[in-house]
Amino acid sequence: MDWRAYLRHLDYILIAATLGLIVYGVTLIYFATRHDVDGQPLYFVIQQLIAVAVGLAAAVVMSLLDYEIYRRFQWAMYAFAVFILVLVLPFGQVVNGARRWIDLGVQSFQPSALALLLLALSIGAYLADRMDLLGAKRVTLVAVAMAAVPAFLVYQEPDFGSAMVMIALTMAMLYFYGTSWTHFAVLATSGIAAFVVVLKVLPLAGIHLIQQYQVDRLFVFLNAGHDPQGSGYNIIQSMIAVGSGALTGRGDMATQTVLDFLPEHHTDFIFAVLSERNGFVGALVLIALYGVLIWRCLRIATLSRDMYGSILAGGVAVMFLFQVFVNIGMTIGIMPVTGIPLPFLSYGGTAMISFLMFVGLLQAIHLRATVTPSNRGRFVQ
Repeated sequence: MDWRAYLRHLDYILIAATLGLIVYGVTLIYFATRHDVDGQPLYFVIQQLIAVAVGLAAAVVMSLLDYEIYRRFQWAMYAFAVFILVLVLPFGQVVNGARRWIDLGVQSFQPSALALLLLALSIGAYLADRMDLLGAKRVTLVAVAMAAVPAFLVYQEPDFGSAMVMIALTMAMLYFYGTSWTHFAVLATSGIAAFVVVLKVLPLAGIHLIQQYQVDRLFVFLNAGHDPQGSGYNIIQSMIAVGSGALTGRGDMATQTVLDFLPEHHTDFIFAVLSERNGFVGALVLIALYGVLIWRCLRIATLSRDMYGSILAGGVAVMFLFQVFVNIGMTIGIMPVTGIPLPFLSYGGTAMISFLMFVGLLQAIHLRATVTPSNRGRFVQ
């Protein structure tokens, strides 16, 4: 593909929505962190812009590659994803009681973000290669098992939020693959039963798979006033920030962030910063940008030349939707606090690079769909 064809067939609406979210996010990070580091108001902004630059370069590379090539290396990618997640458990850097990062000297690296991309590529390839087995229980079980291993490793860090994203992504890809609703019903029933066993039965036997702080977060979700000075503090301050923004926001009078009442204001609770500063109107703009992003993902899923592209694009669409819903939901008290970042807005270098690589993958699917003829389900040797 020459450069003229490449530039002509890019999805520019997807690019515009992505860049709009990035600009919005970097602006919010500046207002949220300008007083956090003495004498360096741009410290977090510069770090985020470096990640954006690396992520954009990676996205361009992803868009130039024919995504069919990943099908040839599906098991190698899956093995590498599991390897880096295993590696972080004994050698990872501990921050706030969680071992989620590997210190590379110059920068910290979060393996779960890269593992999410590798998981999508490998499970999507596994499903696309078995279109002739559509409806087979074995295919569903293997796909779920492939997701369960990295999800369990991530949960051990502990990072329950990222584990949930992996499961949501896998369920979405199974849906776009065409899995029967009965399979989903069995999986949902099994999930509920497992949750009851872990939460109620195993503790009676002295086995605690869920940490106490996670149980506290669940109680806080059900009753925000359960522990207002402890586990409920974050969500209460977040709801105060969101509510005080009213229609058009408080601008420079937004005190929840400036006076440091709102914790994790540049990561988990960046939406609360936005709501207090820009109000309902600012939140509406953000949701509109996400709506465009998800619309383009779904459009690419329908345009894809093969089922591999459709499964990937559909899974990415649901992944973005899931993260947006859970993150915004936890800031306004309708979802438990899980630590899931808000895509393209929350501060985090590895997450930003990973999200942009997903966008590059979407562009690769769009380019091959609009330049080359359809051949759905084809496996290129």
